[in-house]
Amino acid sequence: MKTFAALLGVLTMVSFLSACGPDMKTINAATDRAEADATKAEASAQQAEQAANKAEASAQQADTAASGAEDAVRRANDAVSRLEAYFASSVKK
Repeated sequence: MKTFAALLGVLTMVSFLSACGPDMKTINAATDRAEADATKAEASAQQAEQAANKAEASAQQADTAASGAEDAVRRANDAVSRLEAYFASSVKK
């Protein structure tokens, strides 16, 4: 009788937990939403990485252009200095 009462108690608890437990449809829907969100997050991360790579390439091009501009300014300053020196020597003559 004791075993039957224990078995009946366990069966009652399992029935109660099943009735009050979460709905599998809700769990599956939440899982599907989480997987979809994870897929979107992964795609966004890949797009962000691609954008970062493009930005890095653009920064390198800008750095190269800035170096070229600095060289051009130095050459122009040298040319101006030579012209000033030539003009100064021609005026003294």
